Amino acid sequence: MSIVRCVLVKALLLPLLIILPVLAQAETFVFTAIPDEDESRLQQRFGKVADYLSDQLGVEVRYIPVKSYAAAITAFRNDQVQLAWFGGLSGVQARRLVPGAEALAQGFEDQFFKTYFIAHKSAGIEPGAELAEAVKGKTFTFGSKGSTSGRLMPEYYLRQAFSAAPADIFSRVGFSGDHSRTIAQVQSGAYQLGAVNYAVWENMLKQGDINEDKVQVIWTTPTYPDYQWSIRGDVDQRFGQGFKEKVRTVLLEMTDPELLASFPRKSFVPANNSDYAPIEATAKAIGLIDQ
Repeated sequence: MSIVRCVLVKALLLPLLIILPVLAQAETFVFTAIPDEDESRLQQRFGKVADYLSDQLGVEVRYIPVKSYAAAITAFRNDQVQLAWFGGLSGVQARRLVPGAEALAQGFEDQFFKTYFIAHKSAGIEPGAELAEAVKGKTFTFGSKGSTSGRLMPEYYLRQAFSAAPADIFSRVGFSGDHSRTIAQVQSGAYQLGAVNYAVWENMLKQGDINEDKVQVIWTTPTYPDYQWSIRGDVDQRFGQGFKEKVRTVLLEMTDPELLASFPRKSFVPANNSDYAPIEATAKAIGLIDQ
């Protein structure tokens, strides 16, 4: 190759050598969240979170919505998202599918989460310290099939209380899909009873979306660990050494009251996979995940 041609080739390649590292650095960090409320609420909540993460991490961050808990797990497994706001059960399921995946942070309240059992006033069930025998034979709706607070834990406590599966306790069992719809279905009388995330109930109550003349809380479960941010194990390879820990730090330092209120959480605290061992054990015990 002549000296002139070498010079020309180098001149053409030099811009590419400059541009390629920039392109490599420009990869978008994508996250999702389980659809535990209606989509408009989620877009409002997590659009702001994406802006915060982008500012703090120094990379482009994008939130993508999903239609189901299963879709959130699939997106995490397939690397369509690198970070996800999961419930306790969906987080366990997702991390089992992705080597090196870790729970990074949970809401302060997620250390001792709980489920409300709610009932339409016409069901005639009074609030109590135990699950009343009067719930038997009524109609009942869970939330999503993959929800910790809307399915896993309420089913566990129902089985403990009555030594029977939900289908044998109630006259009809449904799955609303999310906590907002569970409340709406019980409030309308479509179902007499339901199980709902207590934080969603309290938030909707505060916003005036619940008519307590029609629906009430009749029982509260013991506490358990629930929601958490989980991250894939390969993010350092893609976004640079130490990126995972940077994400953890940024989540723990989220102190903006407006951002926290949208979850709603008062703060985020450290979490790790072992915190969710009780959720995994419960899911195995009632057959929702394999041993």
